[in-house]
Amino acid sequence: MRSIPEYDLDGVTWHKSSYSGGSGGDCLEVTHDLPTLIPVRDSKHPHGPKLIFTAPAWSAFVNEVRS
Repeated sequence: MRSIPEYDLDGVTWHKSSYSGGSGGDCLEVTHDLPTLIPVRDSKHPHGPKLIFTAPAWSAFVNEVRS
């Protein structure tokens, strides 16, 4: 069984996506406070689960979404 590390995200600064509208709909937030990891969360559920991407995986994800 593989162990999944826990990351302390209490002190990070979250940034809402510039594509999020003002209506409070689907909003994604990321933090750039960790140099090699990109944590992502749903702004409607800030205490819910977070996805943790490596920087290269996040770049690949963003590039794929853009195309």
